[in-house]
Amino acid sequence: MNERVLLTGASGSMGFEAFKLLWERRERYEIVLLLRPSKKNRRLFRPYERDGAGLKIVWGDALNREDVEEACRGIDWCLHTMALIPPAADRDPEMVYRVNLQGTRHIVEAIEAENPEHTRMVHIGSVAQYGDRLPPVHVGRTGDPILPSVGDHYALSKISAELVVMQSRIRHRVSLRQTFIMIPGIFSLMDPIMFHQPLHTCMENITVRDAGRLLVSCLEVPGDSGFWGGYFNISGGAQCRTTYIGFLERIYRMLGLDARKVMKRHWFALKNFHQQFYDDATQLNKYLQHWGGGESQEDFYREVWSTFPWYLQLTAWCNRYVPPFRWLVGVITYSQLKKLALKPRGALRWIREDDRGRIDAFFGSKEAWENIPDWDAPFPPLDHDQPYTRLDHGYDESKRKLEMADLQKAAGFRGGSLLNGSPDGAGTPGDASWSGEIDMKLTWSCCQGHTFEMTPHAVLKGGHWCPECIAPPWSYDAVATKSGFAAQVLKPSALS
Repeated sequence: MNERVLLTGASGSMGFEAFKLLWERRERYEIVLLLRPSKKNRRLFRPYERDGAGLKIVWGDALNREDVEEACRGIDWCLHTMALIPPAADRDPEMVYRVNLQGTRHIVEAIEAENPEHTRMVHIGSVAQYGDRLPPVHVGRTGDPILPSVGDHYALSKISAELVVMQSRIRHRVSLRQTFIMIPGIFSLMDPIMFHQPLHTCMENITVRDAGRLLVSCLEVPGDSGFWGGYFNISGGAQCRTTYIGFLERIYRMLGLDARKVMKRHWFALKNFHQQFYDDATQLNKYLQHWGGGESQEDFYREVWSTFPWYLQLTAWCNRYVPPFRWLVGVITYSQLKKLALKPRGALRWIREDDRGRIDAFFGSKEAWENIPDWDAPFPPLDHDQPYTRLDHGYDESKRKLEMADLQKAAGFRGGSLLNGSPDGAGTPGDASWSGEIDMKLTWSCCQGHTFEMTPHAVLKGGHWCPECIAPPWSYDAVATKSGFAAQVLKPSALS
């Protein structure tokens, strides 16, 4: 019999690319989809559903246990891409936890009840889990601190969902943290969130086809591979690197416009977003070979141009060769973008309403926003090869077999301690008993006195730590004074 593959989130950008590849392989795999019965989804999958062969669609909801159990019945694989993502996630924090966390929990529980020794689960996390990563800590790797940006409930939901998967009883599981997927219809993403990202942010993106390709490639990885049980960063590699200002300038240049003339520098945040370069992206490509298509940042720009409707291409031509027309389009574009920045969740709206919480989170202070210069002032370095600080994980990463002392050292670097592995968490630092099993839950305490259970694998390889310290009220100032691990990110100036 063919292996049965459950794909969640098949109507999303990554999910649909993966579905199309699975559809081409339906002589090898039985495809199961769990989809909400929306008009959009029914219209998108109607042609495939008519064919019928090798496809089962469970029209339902991941929040409904019965629907999830039906979708998970008899599966060999679960490719889990389903998520409520920004900007929709920012508008409804309550729903983002229900979909991203509760939905994931239902799937994990269904697999654990069905066959956790056999079924393999690929979980798609997010690089938003890392939080702010501006120079000199703009190059990262898995195991780096998980410190989501203040107010980012999407990132918090993905952190919790990842732990549900990676600390489950599913034997073959893996978490892949997704970067920004570059879709050709880039202007469909116009939202006030575009002003949340600092202009000198380093971005290592991936094309939508490479994203779909890597997901399906997971089906070829043997069960005894080092891939399973791991945490990996998804990206298109160095050929997909850019900066946010470079990205914006290139997109608007296609339209014959100068990005610096249709928007103001002080519309953009100074901190508190995410994205970075990855010095470990090759590790995932080693297993999945998803860079085989060789798609680069330049390929993406060419595809964006090719998908422009005729009237946008005509507008771009007029902007280049008819100065009065370019001036008029520039004025209109400036007006539209300013209105966007003034909308709810826009940076200018925060300033207008004196929303000190968000102003402090994204700018540092009202004074810092007032002192943002215009475009003629120098930028922070934008060189892709500028020096960076490789973050310390607090233990000897070269050791093949870890000992109790390694866990205690890592906990101390995080400003906390290891208590013990007993279910009630009783005991004192140094009293822990550990068999050496990295997926055995142990009891830890953090620098603020919270006690929590977590596996050494999640702590050391995933970069996870105290769930309370990264949640509201995001008391990062207190954490930074006591945790050397977190201070590397929260006070990077000390590293310079």
